[in-house]
Amino acid sequence: MPKIGARLLELRRRRGLSVRELALRSGISHSSISLIERDRMSPSVDTLSAILDALGTTLTGFFAEMNAAAPYSPFYPASEWVEIGKAQTISYRMLGVNQPNRQILMLHETYAVGADSGVPYSHSAQEAGMVVRGAVEVTVGDQSKVLGEGDGYYFDSRVPHRFRNVSGGTSTIISAVTPPTY
Repeated sequence: MPKIGARLLELRRRRGLSVRELALRSGISHSSISLIERDRMSPSVDTLSAILDALGTTLTGFFAEMNAAAPYSPFYPASEWVEIGKAQTISYRMLGVNQPNRQILMLHETYAVGADSGVPYSHSAQEAGMVVRGAVEVTVGDQSKVLGEGDGYYFDSRVPHRFRNVSGGTSTIISAVTPPTY
């Protein structure tokens, strides 16, 4: 979680408000605002929203500005990919977690022997991928196909889909989902 205190302090000072004035406008105690600005206390969503309303901005705008201002590199060593799955069964390692305005979810997927994504699921996106090792049975709606190394897929993710490792070893897929829905 980014440190929001310094950004709140900057917004308050830019508007020429004291801590007590912001407290009166927001309905949040001046001691709480002071602690939040020094990153000594994490505000609830409701508290942060009340403070931001009093500063004339929104949660969405506040975090969009923070992301745009945060330094980032366009390069990601393998050690910086973030695990968002279950490494023991189906590992989903995500590229570009700190990329501002990320519009694509790029994944390195690893399926253990016999791993299965389970009951077909859907979400509002499109996804594409390519098997780079092993063999994976991909089911999209009522269509199913075993894809081997070099084979790929592209489908509307609103159609229920499922992935199952059918090789005798680990299988790997490189995939992309847009917009990033999970």
